[in-house]
Amino acid sequence: MKKLFFIFLFIYSIAFSQDRKEAFHSGEFLKYKVSYGLLNAGFASLQLEETYKNNQELYHIKGRGWSTGVVDVFFSVEDDYQSYFDKKTLKPVRFIRKIREGGYTKDKEIFFDFDNLKAKVVDHKNRRENIFPLDPNAFDMLSAFYHFRNLDFTDLKIGEIIKINLFYDDRMNLIELQYVGKEIIRTKFGKIRTLVFKPLVEEGRVFSDQEGVLVWFTDDAAKIPVKIKAAILVGSVKFELQEVKNISYRLPLVF
Repeated sequence: MKKLFFIFLFIYSIAFSQDRKEAFHSGEFLKYKVSYGLLNAGFASLQLEETYKNNQELYHIKGRGWSTGVVDVFFSVEDDYQSYFDKKTLKPVRFIRKIREGGYTKDKEIFFDFDNLKAKVVDHKNRRENIFPLDPNAFDMLSAFYHFRNLDFTDLKIGEIIKINLFYDDRMNLIELQYVGKEIIRTKFGKIRTLVFKPLVEEGRVFSDQEGVLVWFTDDAAKIPVKIKAAILVGSVKFELQEVKNISYRLPLVF
């Protein structure tokens, strides 16, 4: 289940900065069903709010993942991911990761200092603190998602690759997604127009091959992830949008 929720957040971790109307606002809520084969494995959600810290206007995103049913009995999961990022620049200020997956736990915080290009990582579980170099265009895995949603894909060509420097697990990580094209897919809300991306992943570790992961975003200004499908080494995983509240644009349904 750890890998399942990581896939969900990994797909979100893409970013660019654009001066254009934001595709989201405070109060937005997205909820996804997580399936492993025919089995309902759990749910994941994102809740966006506004807050103020040290006279700075911020967005606060709360990401949760939790197991249900049979999976919860044998491998209980309760994941808590949070990000505070500047409302104007969308740059991350603080990232929180608290996870409990079976017998595995992690409790970390990252504090971003772009003035000095340093990231302070506080490991509460092991009671230690470290400083790491920070790329000036770095994002955490949640704040990156909201930068991505402000991108203008009007001139995006099939095969084009989007890259982002992501600070995760105490180091910089390069994330790459390749644009596949447009597709109309069936959802619980009806048929939706989407943009399809393929993450370029390392074969033989989590995923079964380089073609094994696809993500479908709404083909509109909001770019809400509607579906994620990953062929992993021991089966397949799907994330499917189940609930939306307070979104900036209506879903691009095809009637």
